[in-house]
Amino acid sequence: MNASDRDSLPRFLDIATEAALTAGAVLQAHWGDLDFIEEKGRAGDLVTAADKASEKAVLEVLQRHLSDHDILAEESGNIGNADSRYLWAIDPLDGTTNFAHQFPFSAVSIGLLIDGEPAVGAIYDPYRRELFRGATGLGATCDRRPIQVSKTSQLRKSLLVTGFAYDRRETDDNNYAEFCHFTHLTQGVRRTGSASLDLAYVACGRFDGYWERGLSPWDIAAGIVLVREAGGTVTAYDGSPLDVNSGRILATNGPLHEHISQELMRVSPLQNVGESVPSMKNG
Repeated sequence: MNASDRDSLPRFLDIATEAALTAGAVLQAHWGDLDFIEEKGRAGDLVTAADKASEKAVLEVLQRHLSDHDILAEESGNIGNADSRYLWAIDPLDGTTNFAHQFPFSAVSIGLLIDGEPAVGAIYDPYRRELFRGATGLGATCDRRPIQVSKTSQLRKSLLVTGFAYDRRETDDNNYAEFCHFTHLTQGVRRTGSASLDLAYVACGRFDGYWERGLSPWDIAAGIVLVREAGGTVTAYDGSPLDVNSGRILATNGPLHEHISQELMRVSPLQNVGESVPSMKNG
């Protein structure tokens, strides 16, 4: 990141915030509207009218301010300037399954990558009306107040969070065994259904660590910035530098990072899980 990029970060963060709040208002307006719910090709991977309306609102904001930037949107794919160093990774409704079941735990996630590295993040929970913001070198906040990760240093005193990929029924590459393993080692493991909020909650100290696989850049780009700016650590499972396109992430408060990474490396996935689970095709 060059000096010009650093000077532009406050403006980029304000634009991300405008987009997140605008889309959040759309999600609030669509709450309870469940007439349009479809699967996107994988069992359990849902899209609603709210996803599409929220994404449209985000795109309008970004394209009005930054028409020369590239955008990777969950519903629309790649749009904009493919040659740009600036890529906006957006999830207009992170937690669609929660939304479809009227469980109020979802968010708008707006992340900016510069030369492939997450640099700006805004995550808005329209139901708790909590706004998480952060940018490289500018710190992280919740509702404009500084946040920081927890200081927990022992796994047995920690609270972790994870999620399960949409293809978990068909693949042995799932984290069922890891979920059970960490449940025994910690005070608990939660599964919320919103990767962006999981990361935001690590950033503000509500969770001590988070791991998941089967993710896309729009799920995690914004949250990575928040955790790092709040003093946490984000890597691949094995502690190596994170590739946002790898689908896997480990984010912690820092003191627990090596402990969790080592345990992840120890656990073997459960084999042939799908053979013991009734087919979803028959309802």
